[in-house]
Amino acid sequence: MFIVNVEAAICKEDKWLVITRSTKEEHAGGTLALVGGKVDIEGNSLEILERTVKRECDEEVGIVIKDAVTFVYSSSFVTEDGRNVINMVFLCEYDSGTATNRSPDEVEAVHWMTHDEIMDHPLTPPWTKESIRRVALARK
Repeated sequence: MFIVNVEAAICKEDKWLVITRSTKEEHAGGTLALVGGKVDIEGNSLEILERTVKRECDEEVGIVIKDAVTFVYSSSFVTEDGRNVINMVFLCEYDSGTATNRSPDEVEAVHWMTHDEIMDHPLTPPWTKESIRRVALARK
């Protein structure tokens, strides 16, 4: 059984929206990440991944994204406690809102950073660098 996680790659004025994950988070606390979270079980449902991306943007940072989201890539990993996760990254278009920390248990800080700032930041893990690399290519 997999946990399904989605992440939103949102670019505005050539800066990407990233968060510093809360140090309370059990996976990768204190690192830079895209906004995202786990897909809730809904039974029979359409566009569950897209709705989850939109919900997480609102819940974590108060950003509204446009309806069209574009799947970029997926990966899998195993958490420190042995849970299997499928992670999916979506390229999203900013619509409205001011990015603020709306979920202190999950988000330490909110940042708009350039591609190079993210890639050079000491708290950017390899998987976030890979996501930024891929979404930047998809955006062109």
